[in-house]
Amino acid sequence: MQLVVARIGRAHGIKGEVTVEVRTDEPELRLAPGAVLATDPSSVGPLTIATGRVHSGRLLLRFEGVADRTAAEALRNTLLIAEVDPEEVPEDPEEFYDHQLIDLDVVTRDGTAVGRIAEVSHLPYQDLLIVRRPDGSEVMIPFVTEIVPEIDLEEQRAVIDPPPGLLDESQAEVASSREDS
Repeated sequence: MQLVVARIGRAHGIKGEVTVEVRTDEPELRLAPGAVLATDPSSVGPLTIATGRVHSGRLLLRFEGVADRTAAEALRNTLLIAEVDPEEVPEDPEEFYDHQLIDLDVVTRDGTAVGRIAEVSHLPYQDLLIVRRPDGSEVMIPFVTEIVPEIDLEEQRAVIDPPPGLLDESQAEVASSREDS
């Protein structure tokens, strides 16, 4: 199974390094020197990581055969793809690969069916579960422990504890209101 683990950003310096937007919870495993990664577009790769380092909070990689800024800039926006065994699971029991979550049934704590996870959206500050409801509509569920307290892969379900208004806008609670002066 193939997983996108990063997107190449702009060139850094003159020796072929690039910035990388990491899309994996295991960069030390997936983006280590010596790793051979497929690419999208495929004509660019495969790419073998020669070196990696963190600079000012950003991961910088250099690839074998990419020796200057021009070659590095040509890689910009390329997706890096790792081959992963579908049976492999993250080391942390509280982490999940997207393919483990897709198609899980979503139910509330009291067992009310909500729908099925159609997609996992990775945003800068949190992930969202995109749940397709039986009527075809979609609801976005923040993938945080307070709202999604349980993922049961054996039962193929995600249990949610939605705050008022998340599933039904008519039940939303107004936290504060302003009165016009």
